[in-house]
Amino acid sequence: MLKKRIIPCLDIKNGRTVKGVNFVNIRDAGDPVELAKQYVAQGADELVFLDITATIENRKTLVDLVNRMAREIKIPFTVGGGIHTVGDVSNLIKAGADKVSINSAAVTRPNLIWEIAQEFGSQCVVVAVDTKFEEGHWKVYVQGGRTPTTLKTLDWVKQAEEMGAGEILLTSMNNDGTKQGFALDITNEVSKTINIPVIASGGAGSKQHFKEVFEQTSATGALAASIFHFGEIPIPELKTYLKKENIAIRL
Repeated sequence: MLKKRIIPCLDIKNGRTVKGVNFVNIRDAGDPVELAKQYVAQGADELVFLDITATIENRKTLVDLVNRMAREIKIPFTVGGGIHTVGDVSNLIKAGADKVSINSAAVTRPNLIWEIAQEFGSQCVVVAVDTKFEEGHWKVYVQGGRTPTTLKTLDWVKQAEEMGAGEILLTSMNNDGTKQGFALDITNEVSKTINIPVIASGGAGSKQHFKEVFEQTSATGALAASIFHFGEIPIPELKTYLKKENIAIRL
């Protein structure tokens, strides 16, 4: 059985790690490289590093910061924000990223998924999906959760898989930062609809929430930010708990 992954997420703004609630009310959470090193020491399986304002500010992800990150950490990490071309991806891979995460650019031009997969392999392409439940449907949002689209989430993840995505990072905007638990319904639907790994994101607030998402959905990873950044749930403690609950986890 594949081991489930615990993945801290570092949202970056102006070179600092930040965290918000429902994608707003952003506050500082520390230096990203120092946090990343702590997570490696604690046993994180992977890291996700998202330059959250790169797309809206129409600039490229901070390649220098990726370089620093790669020198300091030895676990896989994914980088996202402001990626629009295969050239952007090439720069990030050269800087040390293992995978890239694309969101708005993939929705605008789905062929970008195929182009990156052709050049670097599907395992390199994570399609991040920010989804919000409204008017009876889970819909896809872009531009850092600021702009709604007409896409329904299940339709979009199927298309992303067909275009060559190797993984889906699914964030429920309704749950993000609330610490009320992951959105089990849409996470379960997405993970049953596609045949590639799904990372659940948005809403982690307790160790039990991780247990629930792994027991009640087919998500292969669970991502969280503030509970790790502010020391509310140490990763070793979380992994020990999950192991005792018979969740396949790497200690």
